[in-house]
Amino acid sequence: MTTDVSTLDALAVNVLRGLAMDGPQKARAGHPGTAMACAPIGWALYSKTMRHNPANPRWHNRDRFILSAGHACILQYSLLHLSGYAISRDDLMKFRQWGSITPGHPELFYHLEGDKPPAHSTPGIEITTGPLGQGFANGVGFACAEAFLAARFNREGFPVVDHHVYALCSDGDLMEGVCQEAASLAGHLKLGKLIYFYDDNHITIEGDTQLAFTENVDQRFEAYGWHVQRLASPNDLEELEQAIARAQRDPRPSLISVRTHIAYPAPHAQDTAESHGAPLGPEEVAATKKILGLPPDQEFYIPSDVAEMTAAIKARGQKAEQEWNEMFARYRQQYPDLAREYDQWMRRELPPGWDKGLPEFPADPGGMATRESGGKVLTALAKAVPNLIGGSADLAPSTKTLMDKSAFQAETPSGRNFHFGIREHAMAAMINGMVAHGGVFAFGATFFIFSDYLRPALRLAALSHIPNILVFTHDSIGLGEDGPTHQSIEQLPALRAMINCSVIRPCDANETREAWKAAMLHHTGPVLLVLSRQAVPTLDRTNLGAAEELHKGAYILAEAEIAWGDGTQHGEPELILVASGTEVAVCLEARKLLQEQGIPTRVVSMPCWELFEQQSVEYQEQVFPPRVKPRVAVEAAVGMGWERWIGRRGGQVCMTTYGASAPSKTNMEKFGFTAQKVVDEALSTRARWGMYEDPL
Repeated sequence: MTTDVSTLDALAVNVLRGLAMDGPQKARAGHPGTAMACAPIGWALYSKTMRHNPANPRWHNRDRFILSAGHACILQYSLLHLSGYAISRDDLMKFRQWGSITPGHPELFYHLEGDKPPAHSTPGIEITTGPLGQGFANGVGFACAEAFLAARFNREGFPVVDHHVYALCSDGDLMEGVCQEAASLAGHLKLGKLIYFYDDNHITIEGDTQLAFTENVDQRFEAYGWHVQRLASPNDLEELEQAIARAQRDPRPSLISVRTHIAYPAPHAQDTAESHGAPLGPEEVAATKKILGLPPDQEFYIPSDVAEMTAAIKARGQKAEQEWNEMFARYRQQYPDLAREYDQWMRRELPPGWDKGLPEFPADPGGMATRESGGKVLTALAKAVPNLIGGSADLAPSTKTLMDKSAFQAETPSGRNFHFGIREHAMAAMINGMVAHGGVFAFGATFFIFSDYLRPALRLAALSHIPNILVFTHDSIGLGEDGPTHQSIEQLPALRAMINCSVIRPCDANETREAWKAAMLHHTGPVLLVLSRQAVPTLDRTNLGAAEELHKGAYILAEAEIAWGDGTQHGEPELILVASGTEVAVCLEARKLLQEQGIPTRVVSMPCWELFEQQSVEYQEQVFPPRVKPRVAVEAAVGMGWERWIGRRGGQVCMTTYGASAPSKTNMEKFGFTAQKVVDEALSTRARWGMYEDPL
């Protein structure tokens, strides 16, 4: 058995390359080329550089590694196995198979500290990647969270929060717009804990990158304000370590560009587009293993020499965490209040009484825009929850999402307001990273129409169960004069279709307060607060359902009434009007007109379909009794999806065209969001139901 460290390292790198071939070959699918080329980079990080404890993948002060080039995940899984994480050789052999913890791209399943992770959760994965550019931007969010927490908790001699964020990025990552947005902001913020490797292999699926990518990447990042180094090859581990050390010393974010050769050292597949996304084939795998000095006929070969290196990596990680724990014990003695707060933040616990000071809004027929009431609630929340951070994509004066006067900048990392600039996509990906890092509640804000610009990051948050918060204002044609380019029509049904994403569109100021509370309490996916630009009445709740009922998703706001003697009594509804947001007040007006015609009418406020879906069938049928067939949905958006709640023959007052440039009130009238239009549709729906003896 050899004892030469450099020889063992070289063997480990070659073993990684063998695993990178075997995983896709056995699965008959996968991306071996990048994993083979970048094996030395991964080994330099996991075995030499990073502070991480494989026995405790959630140690708070670990270095984070993000595989932005998520298609190369067989490399990360192999690195995790050789480092001692709970990923077995059998798991590597189940690459891309049903129920395995080695899926085709890295997947994070966010869960609270202390909760048992899902059975298919992969230990050591920090964030879900695969859609290119996302991991790059997530890492910028990780670094922001690290800087914010360090500013809050670190004291002289006590670097409680002090870790780096490493990432491996591809040509494809650096072509994506979200990457460029995030890189620009990272340079501005001087996030010196970011160290990214650029796998410059000159290959895309269609061929050489020269087909579409001829810019000077290094100069671009220098222009962003990054520290840039270029290496001619990844194969010198000592050179890699030296480059990492230089990056650690530089106060700027760092890009280490490495000229790699995809599928190195395969005799025929190297430097070919085919090796990017397909197994090499048994003959090429065997030939490459011969070059690497590995047994050509053995799959998933890990010699004992390399396996024994795992113990050393684990021991170093356990020692690093033990030293941190000892330091934190001394910190707890000297700074007990800070230590308690740190524990609370890392457990994502809200402070006692956090919601007691939230504003109660008095009834007001003139009311206010829900973006206005949302801003007031956010201001109160910020005072009670000091680890609530976030900001807008250059729209804070309009979205009303400035919490205080502090700003997160390079010189003031304790600031809580983030100025993301006009970078919606990076904003959403960054807050994914902030929340996944741990220790903070994070939100982003923009106009609802620009949810289209950030949708890929939002989808990954939903898939990963990341509980971030997005504030979308200017929610419909009601925003008025800016016209149809800025008026959301199809966004509500589109985002309601996103699995594990809660869309809340409150009807007045007090529902808006409850919507923020629901968002803060939610831990299993993103929450979207959809708020209005125009004023909406603050309802007098004396004879109406309580705003707190919002947490059920839908509730009876106003019960049907019938005239009886000198007064009125609740009666069986003959008709149900259901709406969200600003149109709820219109339904209340229509209800009055309908009941004057002798039609007992119930109004249901339905701010969140997803919360309502979580209620019992008994409660759902209490709100929408099966016996009451005539129902009308009213919403200033495309009506797709409402048939689930109103039936195929239900009526709709919804949008069927794009909006128009006109004052808000004019738009709402012209597009039919008036009490009379709702009454007309209700009468038509009621008559239509009367035509059927056995309605569907």
